[in-house]
Amino acid sequence: MLKIISGFLAGIVVFAIAAWQLGGSLMLTEYPSPYGLEETAARIQHNIKDAGWSLSGLRSPSNTIRKLGATVPNTLLIEACNPDYSKPIIKDRDTRILSILMPCTITVYEGDDDKVYIGIMNSGLMGQLFGRMVAGVMAQVAADQQKFITFDPNKPAPELIRPAAKTGGSGSGGVQDLGGC
Repeated sequence: MLKIISGFLAGIVVFAIAAWQLGGSLMLTEYPSPYGLEETAARIQHNIKDAGWSLSGLRSPSNTIRKLGATVPNTLLIEACNPDYSKPIIKDRDTRILSILMPCTITVYEGDDDKVYIGIMNSGLMGQLFGRMVAGVMAQVAADQQKFITFDPNKPAPELIRPAAKTGGSGSGGVQDLGGC
């Protein structure tokens, strides 16, 4: 009996360690891009719009950090929203707190190897943590995210959709709402 109990406990410990080590890589996925930083971001933006989503923002945390004197690789955050997906989550009192995950954010960044990468949250897996309704919505988001990062090499490079400069300020560090949720 002692062998069974200790085997069971050892199994739990091994599972917990594996989950702890692999958890981050399951929740976030990195994809290499065949394009440069701005072209990758532009292609994602246009795929987002083609899929019927709204662009909510484009931010550069690396520019903000550089203003503080640090040297960091270029990073862009593309924010998008689909009200059809957001509505049931925000409408329900029990899931409204998940609005913290909105808008959907995709990161495009330069790696230490001078290549460009795309990072997305595993929305399908994340949704499964919060019940059937959220899992259903997030499965649809995950399918759309794959469309956002699938590029047609035969299409010419689109222009990056940049936020308009804010009036009355420097315009370079502000966040501009591009519409959407």
